[in-house]
Amino acid sequence: MDKKLLHTPEGVRDIYGEEYAKKLMVETWILDKIRCYGYEDIQTPTFEFFDVFSKEVGTTPSRELYKFFDKEGETLVLRPDFTPSIARCAAKYFMDENVPIRFCYAGNTFTNTNSLQGKLKEVTQMGAELIGDASVEADAELAALIIETLLDTGIRDFQLSIGNVEYFKGICMEAGLDEDTELELREYISGKNYFGAEELLIDRNIKPEFREVLLKVTDLFGSMDALAQAKSFVHNSCSLSAVERLERLYEALCLYGVEKYVSFDLGMLSRYNYYTGVIFKAYTYGVGDAIVTGGRYDTLLGRFGKEAPAIGFMIVIDDLMSALSRQNISVHTPQRAELIEYTSENYKEALKAAGKLRKEGKKAVLCPQKTKEEVVL
Repeated sequence: MDKKLLHTPEGVRDIYGEEYAKKLMVETWILDKIRCYGYEDIQTPTFEFFDVFSKEVGTTPSRELYKFFDKEGETLVLRPDFTPSIARCAAKYFMDENVPIRFCYAGNTFTNTNSLQGKLKEVTQMGAELIGDASVEADAELAALIIETLLDTGIRDFQLSIGNVEYFKGICMEAGLDEDTELELREYISGKNYFGAEELLIDRNIKPEFREVLLKVTDLFGSMDALAQAKSFVHNSCSLSAVERLERLYEALCLYGVEKYVSFDLGMLSRYNYYTGVIFKAYTYGVGDAIVTGGRYDTLLGRFGKEAPAIGFMIVIDDLMSALSRQNISVHTPQRAELIEYTSENYKEALKAAGKLRKEGKKAVLCPQKTKEEVVL
């Protein structure tokens, strides 16, 4: 036998035993919390048509998609992200719905990236989507739900960083950046490549005063003081409205009693270009990247024919499990099955005992009793 067959490809892994039991338990806690807010389960296909995740939608770059063909020659992709799939599904089945609808989901996503840096190509994601509500109260519901969900898993030392992409967009419009330049600048700033960002702005002949503000965006993070500072840097209505939205969001989160877990970051931008307003990222120690991401995507459903605002978030379960492990947070798994050994003489009685335990909702394993010779071996 080829020993290579025993190994998984790069970027994927097996999960079994106690580790998997803990993962399933955490997933149960998360779903219980999301469902108590009235979100209903939805399942979308593992693969979709390529156009659901196209460049125009603003999702994962084509080079990072797992692509293949069906027998009709259509290009299909393994989903790299749940949000476009759920937007497509909502547009198909809830086209005429005019009241807010709430979905929650769980499943695996697939990203074909070469720069793994310890990241998996297949991860489990869970999340919630609120469609049809453009209010700041909807923003607050999702932000509070993120915080309460993380608290339910046992994590206490974390921060939910909140931004608003409209602040950055407003400055770009005021500075006269075209769409391609804005997207390229977003890539540089998202990747913390400030020298690349500065060089781009100089190359595009952006006025020094706007160049300075765009580069200062990355320094606008922290408490409510950061919002006051952000206001003082701009004069356009789009950016000012973005800050005011965050101020109102903070007031709502104070009513939830979760404000101590909240900070603001006006320089926060996402690799997903479908985000249109408030965006979220939750960080905790022991993990190098955000364990929760999300935000508002008010134009995405329009790509599938339904004009409706929406907001959602996604938890990377694999990263969350790493955080729980590195922070020594216990995840109590269900009690192990009781072992009932049997011989050919007492099999009937052993089977009856096992059946009694199972009817009581307990676990039981029937196992043939080893002979003395087998024990010695």
